[in-house]
Amino acid sequence: MKAPAALLLAALIAADAFAGVAQPLAEDPAVEQRMIAISEEVRCLVCQNESLAGSRSELAQDLRRELRTLIRAGRSDDEIREFMVSRYGDFVLYRPRVKPTTWLLWAGPFVLMVTAVVVLLVYLRRRNRAVGEEHLTQEESRRADALLEEGAK
Repeated sequence: MKAPAALLLAALIAADAFAGVAQPLAEDPAVEQRMIAISEEVRCLVCQNESLAGSRSELAQDLRRELRTLIRAGRSDDEIREFMVSRYGDFVLYRPRVKPTTWLLWAGPFVLMVTAVVVLLVYLRRRNRAVGEEHLTQEESRRADALLEEGAK
């Protein structure tokens, strides 16, 4: 029982000696943190439903390199976002700016919800009126009473 454990330990030590130390993604961790923060707010142009930070496409890797270059050049986060928007349009941002061309995008869901509630209320009122207006004739009322009495016996 002890021999296999000793062999396993020796194999792990040998593997560790050959493994080496993992290299950081960037020379400067502060640059890498800013790049990740910015790229999480930017849409991958290839994957479109994935952020630039999470995408593994070649274009995403190129854009992350570009972001690192801009960060090292001393650009602010807003300047970098503006660069991305000027190059790829508002679509590149997960949270586009509120401006006249995006008002429908921001207000659209609320307008649709209010419209749906109004349509539902109008429909329910009309249906209730139609149901309330349907009355039985005297003959139908007598027949219903007779059927109820027969069923009770």
